[in-house]
Amino acid sequence: MAMTYSSSGTSEVASYGGFVDALGGIATIVLAMIGLAGVKTIDLLSIATVVFGAALLIQGGAMLSEYAGIEVAENGTGSGGGGLASLFGVGVAGIVLGVLALLGVRPPILNSVAVIAFGGALIFSASSVWTLLTSRSVAARFEARNTMLQRVAAEIAGGSSGVQAMAGLAVIVLGILAVAGIYTEVLALVALLFAGAAIVMTGSTLSGTMIGFMRPTRATAQVRAAP
Repeated sequence: MAMTYSSSGTSEVASYGGFVDALGGIATIVLAMIGLAGVKTIDLLSIATVVFGAALLIQGGAMLSEYAGIEVAENGTGSGGGGLASLFGVGVAGIVLGVLALLGVRPPILNSVAVIAFGGALIFSASSVWTLLTSRSVAARFEARNTMLQRVAAEIAGGSSGVQAMAGLAVIVLGILAVAGIYTEVLALVALLFAGAAIVMTGSTLSGTMIGFMRPTRATAQVRAAP
């Protein structure tokens, strides 16, 4: 049976999502650094939590849109990308907790809990990145690409998923220490700094640059491969 892949729709969503996601990560980093400098630490911590929650939603949407196109091409269905679905729930939870913290409802605790959830989402979704890049549809699209691009893509894929998992672990540890009352605001801000950097490094690279590498040209908009 032949397999056909079409690049319209989902690739555009992934491309724009990667750009906006990178902006969210950068905004989180900037807010965390200003907060660490002592400028309205509690308020900026809550705002950074909301911003990072939104960034997770954007990353999840960008990657799941690519998963949907791949699964439709291979299976005729679009069930989504497994661990990436967790980004939506954690993103919404982070936004809610951040807003409540902004309203004055136990800001240190709520922000720290959100940080722990963010770290878990980063770890849980890291494997989905590699799964995406090793799918049959992606391999078929690479057939029309230069061998060097394939090697670069593989290196970036492995490195990015590893960095995301390690950053997620560090964020969880810092969040637990913050909940325990050890320099709560400072450690929560440092954790968001790491999380924002991970989103910039992995989210923008994978959902933007990497999907751009894999996106077929007009001459190869449809790739057929025997099973």
